[in-house]
Amino acid sequence: MAVRRTGLAKVRKAAGYTQESFAEAAHVDRATIARWEAGERSPRPYKRPMLARLLKIDMAKLDELLTVADVEPAPSPTKTSGVLLPVVVGGQRVVIPLAAKTVANSELGTLLDGQRPEDDDPITQTGSLSEVVSTVNRRSLLARGIAIAALPNLGLDELQRVASAMEDPRRYLDGPVIDYFRRQLVLCKTDDGSLGPAAVLPVVLGILGAIETHAREVTPDVRRSLLLVGADAAEFAGWLYRDSHDAATAGFWHDRAIEWAQEAGDMPMQGYVLLKKSQMAYEERDGLRVLTLAQAAQYGPWQLPPKVRAEVTQQEARGLAMLGEPFSAVQQKLDDARRLADVADTGDERHAHLGMYYNEGAHMLRVASCYVEAGKPAQAAALFADVLDTQALSRRDEGYFRARRASALALSGEPDDAAQEGLTAMRLVAELGSIRTKRELARVLETLTPWANRSGPRALREAVRS
Repeated sequence: MAVRRTGLAKVRKAAGYTQESFAEAAHVDRATIARWEAGERSPRPYKRPMLARLLKIDMAKLDELLTVADVEPAPSPTKTSGVLLPVVVGGQRVVIPLAAKTVANSELGTLLDGQRPEDDDPITQTGSLSEVVSTVNRRSLLARGIAIAALPNLGLDELQRVASAMEDPRRYLDGPVIDYFRRQLVLCKTDDGSLGPAAVLPVVLGILGAIETHAREVTPDVRRSLLLVGADAAEFAGWLYRDSHDAATAGFWHDRAIEWAQEAGDMPMQGYVLLKKSQMAYEERDGLRVLTLAQAAQYGPWQLPPKVRAEVTQQEARGLAMLGEPFSAVQQKLDDARRLADVADTGDERHAHLGMYYNEGAHMLRVASCYVEAGKPAQAAALFADVLDTQALSRRDEGYFRARRASALALSGEPDDAAQEGLTAMRLVAELGSIRTKRELARVLETLTPWANRSGPRALREAVRS
């Protein structure tokens, strides 16, 4: 069973806040607010007085709102994975990507439970990550007593418009359809942290397929707008494959993101993808490319949002540390990043989403990573712990940074604590399937080699190899 703190959400709305504006006022990210209201996490005690002031209630009322929750059935696994929905329009099948939440918020998920493929309704395979992408066509919907005209009652108001756009893109593929793709992509990004890449990749690839297929069949203005969304989706696909340790495919989508961003005239996205390439180079521990790609992002012909510039500057610091530069040079870059992180973003709001995930916690995690590379693992372990204690990370990120903390503890000569943290991370790997996290745990085991016969490191080795 799942719980929802609907009272907390109502008080937040009554105080005039959206989740985004409340997150900004409370100095957390929007996902943290969503988890508080969903009953998945609770605010840390030291934050509660500030939250009560923002909500204009007393502490007793806040405690009551955090205690009282509505209980609802947990969604079935079928309803939490994305689907590709084939719809027959004018005798032609077109595929509409639907994100997890769109399915979960409608009755469509019940149609997919236990569905068996028919001769004319094959199960669709999409990429190596996904196992099976459920499909249902107009005929199978009608066979279950659901007319296509009733689909809006399932929360799929735009389905027919999007389907028409897939059949005749030059006539129907316009702003509302592009906005539909954009919203589906946002939902996928939200689901990624809690469900893992396999759950959201099919829908992201569906969006990319629709864009790639139909961008050549529309007017120039629509093509540019479509490629703006396509560049964002391609960058995200690169991340999903990166999390699954498929560097070649991640690189393909990063390159496609840059190509589409160039054609659409989106300069900041090009710099942002170079940052992501630098971060991927770190996972291969290629210090030179970490630094040069970060410098390319920093000094290219674009104006990045301040938070992205802060992240790029921290990446430069990490590259300097990996190359053995003096710690004073590393610290100078970290200080520069701190100042940039505090700068208000007054630039083009169309690019504000590039830095939306870079908050205080993200800043501290990257500082900790730099400390590891600079030979200060004990300080890094303490910083990792501070951020993990806030309970503000998604479950996927929690697993990864617990693995990073385990590495820092092992480098600090604390094998038992490192193994315990690693085992916690491994449980999240088993749940979400982040191969990126599992690779970090393999590095932890290498560092723990001198203590291989101790019970903790031995248990971690067995868990990673199982």
